[in-house]
Amino acid sequence: MLPRETLATADIPGGEEQLALVSHGSDFIIMLGRDELMGTRMQFSEEQLAELTLAELNVAVPRVLIGGYGMGFTYRAALSNVPAKAEVRVAEIVPEILEWAAGPLAHLTGDTLDDPRGDIRICDVSALIDDANDGTCDKYDAIMLDVDNGPDGIVRDHNNRLYSKTGLGKARDALKPGGVLSVWSAAIDHKFTNRLIDAGFDTEMREVRARPNNKGPRHTIWFAKKR
Repeated sequence: MLPRETLATADIPGGEEQLALVSHGSDFIIMLGRDELMGTRMQFSEEQLAELTLAELNVAVPRVLIGGYGMGFTYRAALSNVPAKAEVRVAEIVPEILEWAAGPLAHLTGDTLDDPRGDIRICDVSALIDDANDGTCDKYDAIMLDVDNGPDGIVRDHNNRLYSKTGLGKARDALKPGGVLSVWSAAIDHKFTNRLIDAGFDTEMREVRARPNNKGPRHTIWFAKKR
């Protein structure tokens, strides 16, 4: 059995546990304590978060907000599916994540950190949602959240506000008419479906495999359209 090697660690602002970048043979994994947050063997569903969300939009040049850079799977998939003048803004709270993207994970990242359509900021995604609501910036056509392993603040307790009825209402208000909020999860959560509906969204929940060709565990993505 191949051993796992810890390549780097990072503190999470407001979090109790560290993130660790781990290699396992040719694969890479980001760990939170003993939990796997993401890895290169199961990236398909995170890519689908971007592809399926953008497919829901009837917008030629979308303005997109992604909560959580991680290994950049959703970010790169979004860039691959938007035109030249689109904007893909990313909020990431852990600065070291981008150091890993430019270092040990550079073979995945390529030149996407310099893509003129991208705008990666070290901040809480809720701050960018608030900016859209107070007029500091334009509203979004889509907001994609992949900051935890689902609609529960496991990375840090502060994230729970994103998934509350109040937080979902702020996300709805930060969207343009017909905009979509999508949320990635490792598991189904029917109570969260109900919260999305209560927050004023037309909501669909889909299961997506972690790997292409209908392989790997099933992950969940909610697509919540602003009425």
